[in-house]
Amino acid sequence: MTSRSPKTTARTSSEARAVARTQTLLKGKDGIGTVRRTTLPGGLRIVTETLPSVRSATFGIWAHVGSRDETPALGGATHYLEHLLFKGTHRRSALDISSALDAVGGEMNAFTAKEYTCYYARVLDTDLPLAIDVVCDMLTGSLIRQEDVDAERGVILEEIAMTEDDPGDVVHDLFARTMFGDTPLGRPVLGTVDTVEALTADRIRRFYKKHYDPTHLVVAAAGNIDHATVVRQVRRAFEKAGALTRTDAAPVAPRDGRRAIRTAGRVEVLSRRTEQAHVVLGVPGLARTDDRRWALGVLNTALGGGMSSRLFQEVREKRGLAYSVYSYTSGFADCGLFGVYAGCRPNQVHDVLSICRDELDRVAREGLGDDEIARAIGQLKGSTVLGLEDTGALMNRIGKSELCWGDQMSVDDMLARMAAVTPDDVRDVAAELLGQRPSLSVIGPLKDKQADRLHTAVA
Repeated sequence: MTSRSPKTTARTSSEARAVARTQTLLKGKDGIGTVRRTTLPGGLRIVTETLPSVRSATFGIWAHVGSRDETPALGGATHYLEHLLFKGTHRRSALDISSALDAVGGEMNAFTAKEYTCYYARVLDTDLPLAIDVVCDMLTGSLIRQEDVDAERGVILEEIAMTEDDPGDVVHDLFARTMFGDTPLGRPVLGTVDTVEALTADRIRRFYKKHYDPTHLVVAAAGNIDHATVVRQVRRAFEKAGALTRTDAAPVAPRDGRRAIRTAGRVEVLSRRTEQAHVVLGVPGLARTDDRRWALGVLNTALGGGMSSRLFQEVREKRGLAYSVYSYTSGFADCGLFGVYAGCRPNQVHDVLSICRDELDRVAREGLGDDEIARAIGQLKGSTVLGLEDTGALMNRIGKSELCWGDQMSVDDMLARMAAVTPDDVRDVAAELLGQRPSLSVIGPLKDKQADRLHTAVA
């Protein structure tokens, strides 16, 4: 062991303290709802939101990697890796991981998206140290053994098959391909049977080492917690795994994206023997950082966000042509989607599309009425607040905000941005987005003549 002088030791400790910095991002009332961030040496960020009135806590780790970061040969690697991190570490077997949370009545899961991945556990507040230790161990100490890769391959292929059996899910993947083509945003998050079968343990290990560095991770916790305690426990877990050896690393910046290839007026039809035809009609939308996203949120809610929305009233209530009809938005780092989904009997698909196209064209020309905008704003504000009633939702909000925006916005500020949307704001974004030539994706048992007629819906 090499000895160091007291002077050198003191200087090193001082430098380490200077690197680890804590900020209060949002100040709550009497400490409730306070959001803090600590950046550790090595670039690991830890954000927490304190809610002393509950008896639970949710702990999550967000990775700055999604299916958008895959090459064609690595299709599905991000999601594959999500599965493998549950298969065992140097300290725990797969059974140890699952039984640890089961034994305290907790729940643990993960999800993979186009631009990020999240692993989380929800437990009683007294069991938070256990959740931190288990999830951090998974993220830093995964073995990714060949036998686990081989075993999990079958599970993922079954998941792909299960998804393929649900045309209501498949049509959204089809629409992404219709809009973005053969690009990372146009490919399915799960990958395909061919790409999953071709992935090797070595490729997945390299992918893991590249994208699960502390600089690419955000730790988020919400509930009846103490920020300083969470920081100490997370730091201990990462240092135990040897994952904080660098002291000069800075967190990666929020993704700025690469301009995706977008096409207009494309029609893709997938013939399936289904009872319904599943359709998505849509246009390019807005990036998640676009300030007009608040106006788009109001537009989306008024058009297809509830039972009082235009599309629900016109398609379902007045004509009974569909059971499920709604609109939605997806925002990425540099682009987005706005889509309308409907499921209907195959012989009514043209009527449904005609009504949807007419409503989109009408709103593009005329905008929305004041009463519709007021109702949509009220609906958005209420659903936003109600959606943040549990610690899991709070953890998702602060973790995703840190990873995707690098900042936090209070709920009051969010509600104020919604309330500030004007009819002119909605009219402008409607004219720009809905005035574009749409693309269309359809899955169902359509005959050739029916499929040929679908091109008129985007003409």
